[in-house]
Amino acid sequence: MKQRQFFGTDGIRGKVGSGKMTPELALKLGWAAGRVLSRNGTKKVIIGKDTRISGYLFESALEAGLSAAGLNVLLLGPMPTPAVAYLTRTFRAEAGVVISASHNPYYDNGIKFFSTDGSKLDDAIELEIEAELDKPLVCVESHLLGKARRIDDAAGRYIEYCKGNFPAEHTLTGLKIVVDCAHGATYHIAPSVFRELGAEVISIGDKPDGININDKVGATSMAKICETVLAEQADLGIALDGDGDRIMMVNRLGEVIDGDQILYILAVDAQKRGLLKGGVVGTLMSNLGLELALQDLKIPFVRSKVGDRYVMELLKQHQWRIGGENSGHILNLDHGTTGDGIVAGILVLAAMRRQNSTLEALTQTLKMLPQVLVNVRFEGNSNPLDSDVVKSAQAFVEQQLGSRGRVLLRKSGTEPLIRVMVEGDEHDQVLAYANKIAEAVKQAC
Repeated sequence: MKQRQFFGTDGIRGKVGSGKMTPELALKLGWAAGRVLSRNGTKKVIIGKDTRISGYLFESALEAGLSAAGLNVLLLGPMPTPAVAYLTRTFRAEAGVVISASHNPYYDNGIKFFSTDGSKLDDAIELEIEAELDKPLVCVESHLLGKARRIDDAAGRYIEYCKGNFPAEHTLTGLKIVVDCAHGATYHIAPSVFRELGAEVISIGDKPDGININDKVGATSMAKICETVLAEQADLGIALDGDGDRIMMVNRLGEVIDGDQILYILAVDAQKRGLLKGGVVGTLMSNLGLELALQDLKIPFVRSKVGDRYVMELLKQHQWRIGGENSGHILNLDHGTTGDGIVAGILVLAAMRRQNSTLEALTQTLKMLPQVLVNVRFEGNSNPLDSDVVKSAQAFVEQQLGSRGRVLLRKSGTEPLIRVMVEGDEHDQVLAYANKIAEAVKQAC
């Protein structure tokens, strides 16, 4: 397959005003996508965004490009990524477009597409769009130009959809929950969902100003929610990221519950109800403890490459339903077509209510091995992983760990980072080994 120039593992992403993320490219991308996606169907596209200040800029540019290609545009405003996928399906749109850089800082932004069924675009379609980008922009005749309108009740529609994933025979009454919205796209949705299901909700990270998205809050910065859960004596905490497609949780002891632990809870709950439908898909980053615990329960487990699109590929290949990443992208194909932080939280809460259990009790039988992840930023087009210094450091650590540990080095698909992951029996040893490899990577940069 031809190498993609613009699309990465999760759409197009980069620093605003440079590289790929410019107004000019967004305009041309809207037109190119419109040309590819409008060959048949409804000729309408949905656009949602997170709360970054640059969202206004890219929304307008995409709208203009899509209109020039003859497509009508439905504007949602700030809306979680999974909400865009859901509304794309319900409006029978040609595609959904999300303007977001997910967990990245505010000065980054990104653009990704969903197909009419709410799933991410196939690589082949992304390549078709890239091919159109090489052509001159030609506007359709004036009477064929697309129109734009806003969907005013989008938030309410999605809130009702989320609540519909919680069993009607149960309620969250009596639970105190801290909800961290990362100053992102769920700020006006997530607190309402859990409150309307009966919980007492304490909201943090719910006051976006355009530049504070993911700033010391949300699923990638757990200190604030851990402190709040303990201070408020809450039963648990739910932390979402900037676009709402990933979740991390906190139990009442202030301990972080990551994506691997959430996968374990959902798989065990489904197995107990006879609804598992196969096994579980994790990634190369999934903790070895998860694999061993599922093995004890005779639940099959396979690993995909890092990225929820690759998790989805294996789920479809095996015809399984549950998969995800330790970073909090959780897929349950019985409840949606993409990772959904709010829905994943609801499913965990449903498991708690069905089993009359606490969050910490549901993970008690899962023994996680110490795992350390160190990110090393690099510049330019060089690949530090090709360095002999890095290869030597990796080989040394792997020899020391033997069969009781793992080393994984990879380039991020969304940021200029080398991710160094080391896993083993002893935390201090694992940390030292991860830092050793990270220093080698820095030398090679």
